[in-house]
Amino acid sequence: MTLRIGIIGTGWFSKVHAGLLQQMEGVKVQSILGTSQEKADRMAADYAAKGYDQLTDMLDAEQLDAVYICVPPMSHGEIELALIERSIPFLVEKPLATDLALPQKIEAAIQEKGLLTSVGYHFRYQETVDQLRQDLAGHTIGMANGAWNGGMPGVAWWRRQEGSGGQFIEQTTHIVDLLRYVAGEVVEVQAMYANRSLHELHEGVSVPDVGTVNLRLESGVVANISNTCILPDGVPGSSGLTFYSSRGVWNWNPERLQIAQPEPAGMTITENKSNAYLLENEAFIHGLRTGDRSRIRSDYSDAVRTQAVTVAALKSAQSGERVSLL
Repeated sequence: MTLRIGIIGTGWFSKVHAGLLQQMEGVKVQSILGTSQEKADRMAADYAAKGYDQLTDMLDAEQLDAVYICVPPMSHGEIELALIERSIPFLVEKPLATDLALPQKIEAAIQEKGLLTSVGYHFRYQETVDQLRQDLAGHTIGMANGAWNGGMPGVAWWRRQEGSGGQFIEQTTHIVDLLRYVAGEVVEVQAMYANRSLHELHEGVSVPDVGTVNLRLESGVVANISNTCILPDGVPGSSGLTFYSSRGVWNWNPERLQIAQPEPAGMTITENKSNAYLLENEAFIHGLRTGDRSRIRSDYSDAVRTQAVTVAALKSAQSGERVSLL
């Protein structure tokens, strides 16, 4: 049986997923929903799909087995609730929203239906992350340091606090999620954000351009994750997460995992060779075909816990107080 997939959004992530789905046997990109008919038709033509500019029109006309949601943070809510009402499984790109109340409402509706979901925390599917988790399992992690440092994305919605939620919610959520995946749940955060220069260099910038967040985990691990979107064009950024223990240092970034331990182990470097986006898609498609959800590494409920951490950090930065997640 051919699985018929609808895609909501016409940006870069939509095309990444559509390209991977197009290569899978027994999978058809059936329809594309865009913010305009022109955008939808333009992307749909690449996949022999049908374009739509209204969600209800697409869902009424197509018998979809699943939908991919690839929209900006401020555009969530109506889409997910419409799919849940029709019992249509979905994969949604991070973050889930700009706040926590909406994802919690959506999660409750998902739980009531028992709906199959996946969330685009693709780093969880990397082979180097598998190694990282395996190496650190059962050992005492002392501390973790993470970062997401780069430039200001060019899209207007990202620069508005009400559009993206800010860098920690929209981008650095990947590092927060990886910290949770490897070291366990966060129980307390304390954050400091600032607007240093980008609000003076660009119009319409209301997101902080620097920030740092201290986190305490249920396990006792203490961590810090910092970010900035202040870097100028042409200057490379960096992102990653480093774990420190009495056994050594595990330094992960999207390209490789570097481990430093005493001799005879010494220094080892493992390059990431897996296509995490492909593995993420294969896990979701496998779940659709078989009902087996075990290969999906972040479902909606799990992603809500990451969202809770990033939203708590914003609350802490605004109030100047520590925020408990217990």
